[in-house]
Amino acid sequence: MAKKQAWVHSSHPRSPSYIFFNVVALSFLSLIALLIYKLDNFASQTKTIVGHNLEPTPWHIFQPKNFTEESRHARDYKIIQCSYLTCRYAATDGVDQPSEENLAKRRGLDSTRTPPNCPNFYKFIYRDLEPWFKTRISIDRIIQTKEHAAFRIVIVQGKLFVDLYYACVQSRLMFTLWGILQLLKKYRGMVPDVDIMFDCMDKPTIDKNGVENGSLPLPLFRYCTTEAHLDIPFPDWSFWGWSEVNIQPWDEQFKEIKQGSQAQTWAKKITRAYWKGNPDVESPIRMELMQCNDSNSWDTEIIRQNWTEEEKAGYEHSKLSNQCNHR
Repeated sequence: MAKKQAWVHSSHPRSPSYIFFNVVALSFLSLIALLIYKLDNFASQTKTIVGHNLEPTPWHIFQPKNFTEESRHARDYKIIQCSYLTCRYAATDGVDQPSEENLAKRRGLDSTRTPPNCPNFYKFIYRDLEPWFKTRISIDRIIQTKEHAAFRIVIVQGKLFVDLYYACVQSRLMFTLWGILQLLKKYRGMVPDVDIMFDCMDKPTIDKNGVENGSLPLPLFRYCTTEAHLDIPFPDWSFWGWSEVNIQPWDEQFKEIKQGSQAQTWAKKITRAYWKGNPDVESPIRMELMQCNDSNSWDTEIIRQNWTEEEKAGYEHSKLSNQCNHR
């Protein structure tokens, strides 16, 4: 009997206990891999991180997107691309193309015409481009700037081409391109061919101290710069509107502000200096300004703008036309 039991035991060996733990571990790792894949796929669909605009790009590289339904911004991008970026402003719009002679006159090349006097602030253009005045900007230097850029803009014969690298905050990219398209439309034939790299973040990155050894700085355009940086300033996108905070294009916004300012006579307006904004943007000047909030000593009223709370309230308290009650 003992021999029979031994034979049965040797013919049907029990499975080692470590196999069970291996199967569990393998299943757990597979679940983690699936989760990482899903998260990565979701991240690739996310174009912007709303609200935070201080960290320099890159955040994440653009990936192919398969949206099941178009969002409002995605639809706007598609409209702009199909209507403007892929077609030149040509005779198809019913307007005759200007002759070479007229184009020369528009550009100020007419020898019989007295050159116009540019406004005084135009001198800052020469200051901003001074580092490249003698050497010019090579195509190799432009390509090197790609590492710091969100997108690249190329204009050839009045036609705009855009190469997207990284996602911009909110609708900055769309309104920036819209402004350039209006420039091409209004000054047809006068905008020269150009190739520039652009970053849509606020914080400058081209440090002036980093190019003192004789090397040329990278030619990078952005909305902001400082005395310690060589980033090339470009007009702010919000001139064309800032839909996320219900700010309209300037020509429409100005009319509302003018109406709001006339709602109260000058004699009845509050006799204090007024500022309302967000100081938490790593701006030393704004932080210093917050120290001046003293209506008795300084006749000032400095208000911190909380955009998170303002969003919940539908931006009713941040309407520019309702902030004209101070002298």
